[in-house]
Amino acid sequence: MLDIRFIREHPDLVRAGAQKKKMAFDLDELLRLDEQRRTLTQKGDALRAQSNRASKQIAQLKGEEKQEAIKEMREVSAAIKALEGEQREVEEQYNDLMLLVPNPPASDVPDGETDEDNVEIRRWGELPRFDFEPKDHVQLGEKLDLIDIPRGVKLAGTRFYFLKNEAVLLEWAVCRFTMERLIAKGFVPMTAPQLVKDFAMVGTAWFPMGADQAYRIERDELNLIGTAEVPVTAYHYDEILSEDELPKHYAGFSTCFRREAGTYGKDTRGLYRIHQFQKVEQVVVCRNDEETSIREHEFILQNAEEIVQALKLPYRVVNVCGGDLGQAQIKKYDIETWMPGRNAYGETHSCSRFHDFQARRLKLRYRDKQGQVHFAHTLNNTAIASPRILIPILENYQQADGSILVPEALRPYMGGMERIERR
Repeated sequence: MLDIRFIREHPDLVRAGAQKKKMAFDLDELLRLDEQRRTLTQKGDALRAQSNRASKQIAQLKGEEKQEAIKEMREVSAAIKALEGEQREVEEQYNDLMLLVPNPPASDVPDGETDEDNVEIRRWGELPRFDFEPKDHVQLGEKLDLIDIPRGVKLAGTRFYFLKNEAVLLEWAVCRFTMERLIAKGFVPMTAPQLVKDFAMVGTAWFPMGADQAYRIERDELNLIGTAEVPVTAYHYDEILSEDELPKHYAGFSTCFRREAGTYGKDTRGLYRIHQFQKVEQVVVCRNDEETSIREHEFILQNAEEIVQALKLPYRVVNVCGGDLGQAQIKKYDIETWMPGRNAYGETHSCSRFHDFQARRLKLRYRDKQGQVHFAHTLNNTAIASPRILIPILENYQQADGSILVPEALRPYMGGMERIERR
């Protein structure tokens, strides 16, 4: 959420930001409602002051004069009641619109409409050269009894799956490997609730604009999370931290659930776009300072790159264009890892910063050394997400005999296993 004072003072910037993100937003209506609510507040304050003065005077009056004053006070009270009803209606419309304001992107975010317009920053690693016809992860998984999609679909519907045998060990290994690397860098490990109340979804800007992507438990008024970003960022909801505590670095592990609404027919083969997965998420809470925020953004991106490098997987980093950014993001990097089965890079990590957009919604603040209270800045980044990361592992490490080498970095977490072979 943006500060309404910022919106009033910089309407052209807010409007341009919405246009860059390709998000339709009625800024003029928001400003009209803002002006209306301020006018109604002033009228209400004036009427209440009038009522208070009349109340004090009545005690000193007698007879007809007193009755006249009582009548006047009743009329003022009725006017206040009517005004309060109008205020509630305007305030509700205003609050609903405020939750839809897009966060203006940073100046170095490229123009564009879709992920095809994202701008490559760098590449790492050499693409594999096979002297045989390589298989994709579905073929490999079926051949080695690692993946069973038909039975997952039979039990739960499209985009569900079973992982089996060494694929399960591989998923556990990659998550444990990632978590240990983050802990060594000072991140606090957390297992997060996978069901949260609405305020956490609204606070992290998953609601209202992303509500169609969430699985909702109507009976309990709870929501399945799409990422540990939601509960971990909301961990300090409505708190005032000390500046000395910052930055906070958290590594949240959770199972994640996404409806993937609007993506039917896109990336439907295999494990790329599914409804349930595991993820280790980096979450940062830092000072409300641009330089600090940028530094933390580069830090968590570097952490993710180091993980992919340790797995020796070729990848590239892209600066995400305006049209591919979400409502809340100031800027986002994606790491796209090489997937031979697609003959293309596929997104495996997203690294976002938000300034104080989420913190305002979550009332997440800190007190500086001078005693002033500020909204914090928040950032997050996928450290690893599985089974999507299994796609490049299986495909890049496949061998001519149909086996798959286990990346060296993961072998200690798989009992020293070096190769996955058909039984």
